[in-house]
Amino acid sequence: MSNSRSTIPNPFAALFLAHPASVDETYFEHMRFAFSFAFWLGLAALAALIHALIPAACETTASRILTRLHGRIAARHESD
Repeated sequence: MSNSRSTIPNPFAALFLAHPASVDETYFEHMRFAFSFAFWLGLAALAALIHALIPAACETTASRILTRLHGRIAARHESD
């Protein structure tokens, strides 16, 4: 008799571990990276909002943040 549990994916692993492992990170390493991205994206959004209201303010802040974040993502994929 085969063990049917081996064919059923572990929901915990599927939700929390599979993707971080696919980018060669632990859960907490991936969490730190994603939280960092969320922080900088929020800051870029705030700068863009301020710029929309006051065009002379934060003229390049959002684009500089996004360029830096793009560089971080590109560097991660170069090592693949």
